[in-house]
Amino acid sequence: MSARRLLRLVLLVQCAAALLVAWALLGHGTPGWLALPAGVGAVALVRLLINMNNFVLSALFASPTPSAHRLGLGARVRMLALEYRASMVMTSWLMARASAATRIYPDSAQVPVLLLHGYGANSGYWAHLTPLLDAARTSHATVDLEPVAAGIDDYAPLVERHVQALCAATGASRVAIVAHSMGGLVARAWLRAYGRAAIARVARVVTLGTPHHGTAMARFGLGLNAAQMRPGGEWLRALAAGEDAATRALIISIYSHHDNIVAPQTSSMLPGARNVELGGVGHVALGRDPRVLAAIMRELSLLSVAAGR
Repeated sequence: MSARRLLRLVLLVQCAAALLVAWALLGHGTPGWLALPAGVGAVALVRLLINMNNFVLSALFASPTPSAHRLGLGARVRMLALEYRASMVMTSWLMARASAATRIYPDSAQVPVLLLHGYGANSGYWAHLTPLLDAARTSHATVDLEPVAAGIDDYAPLVERHVQALCAATGASRVAIVAHSMGGLVARAWLRAYGRAAIARVARVVTLGTPHHGTAMARFGLGLNAAQMRPGGEWLRALAAGEDAATRALIISIYSHHDNIVAPQTSSMLPGARNVELGGVGHVALGRDPRVLAAIMRELSLLSVAAGR
């Protein structure tokens, strides 16, 4: 099952739950004009509690937060609100409707960009970045990594096909990859699988909230890919052992010290890569945070097609 279908099924279950709550309230004398909003509110409250629980669970395995990134109560509430909004909009609207797409700008001077989403998501995650790429006339393609619960290595051929297609469509010899969460591991798995040929075709890999050393939260996930993201696992060790300094130098890892899915948060720090640390941003919200988007666009603006021919 695709992530889009799975998210639609979850959305259908949530709608049914809201109607069931409304029906129960009507049976207890609640006015009709209030029953349905109350049902919707009950489902929204459950979603909020799930988000809050993610922050609580991730705190159990958290790495120490540097003093420069520590937050007060108000900032923490704001972070929760932004992560909750991002989660609701992404899963209940954007990703439930999205399909992978490619936009080509033949006259672009920028390296084309391949966008890789994370675990349980799809191409809809990039709904806030793609308009910026369009405004900059940067060719780009999104990918739906399927099957949802496959092994991370199983996605490497899909990445290879899209890299080849982007190069053929734009005439560029290199692409840049921007990847969220598990997508960063997929990019690294592709580099390992295709070796020097892949390294020669990638100008930069920018990862957002990628658990490069695994995340304790993966123990709650389903599928082989979730198992591979557990800290200390054999797959992660083999991935790291297969990389040299040249490969790591291609990677920029952007991460948040308050990530509610990657824990410990310093798992996103990758030796040999350029690590960019932020604070006050949740895992899903990385894809729409203005600082993160600006950092991505700044890095991409430095990559020209001419330099890679």
